[in-house]
Amino acid sequence: MPMRVMELAAPGAAETHPLRPAERPIPEPGPGELRVRVEVCGVCRTDLHVAEGDLPVHRPRVIPGHEVVGRVEALGEGVDAPALGARVGVAWLHESCGRCRFCAADRENLCLAPRFTGWDADGGYAEQVVAPAAFVHRLPEDVAASELAPLLCAGIIGYRAWRRSGIRPGGHLGLYGFGGSAHIVLQIALHHGCEVTVVSRGDRHRGLAREMGAHAVVGAAEPLERPLDAAILFAPAGELVLPALEALDRGGRLAVAGIHLSEIPPLDYERQLFQERELVSVTANTREDARALLALAREIPIRTHTSPYPLERANEALVDLKQDRIRGAAVLLPGTAP
Repeated sequence: MPMRVMELAAPGAAETHPLRPAERPIPEPGPGELRVRVEVCGVCRTDLHVAEGDLPVHRPRVIPGHEVVGRVEALGEGVDAPALGARVGVAWLHESCGRCRFCAADRENLCLAPRFTGWDADGGYAEQVVAPAAFVHRLPEDVAASELAPLLCAGIIGYRAWRRSGIRPGGHLGLYGFGGSAHIVLQIALHHGCEVTVVSRGDRHRGLAREMGAHAVVGAAEPLERPLDAAILFAPAGELVLPALEALDRGGRLAVAGIHLSEIPPLDYERQLFQERELVSVTANTREDARALLALAREIPIRTHTSPYPLERANEALVDLKQDRIRGAAVLLPGTAP
């Protein structure tokens, strides 16, 4: 019996519905792989970049999706764990080469020959997905699948961006954009006693930020009450780099968390970079990032806000994401009727 999927026919604006429903043979796991029956797949902004062609095509007719929560239902040759029936997560890093100089230095996020779920390999906008057993993550049984899904990219990348920002406990952190990642990072920051200012244009996002405990919520053009010790840019808008840098205190750091960013306007060195302000990027993640984030999520505990969509409405979810209509994060439910 075939599985239902949403595949990328050809990149195009989300409003043109570039994903199309299809049926595919259920994939068989190869050596070192396992097959997961998908319970939930989160909808990430990277999926939008893949669908719209901001990221070049790596796999024709790819099935997007890399925030997969499901159950192991088949094991390939040489795989004896996780066991059949175990709940696991499949994330953005499908696999790294394990041989290059970056993998050897425990920096597999910078691997020279990586493969990514939903870009190089078919992902979770489907009823089943295959992944290398060494790159899936064990997930708890006592948390709803919909709450877990956003942790597998929005959470992991948010956590890495949090670390890259250099923010210290009790510091003043700015979050530019308030979608799936930022609403998780806000909880991490508050857990560490930080003061958090959220910069967002959307009323829905601004309201959620206030509900979740942000100390201040402003628009990009509004002045801040005091300088930021660090900031994270989640919105894929290069023009926000300049005001974010300018909002930093001396020695502050801005981490850019997106895989894609529109063009950054010219910098004014004295206003935006002088006094040892720093601009750093965030690239993919390591498996250790995932393990650390999942452990922290239980400790806090992190609660994600999600909006569910049936699998066949994946195009609508991408449009809603693009137009800032989603409160928190969107998730696809393959078992739900359209």
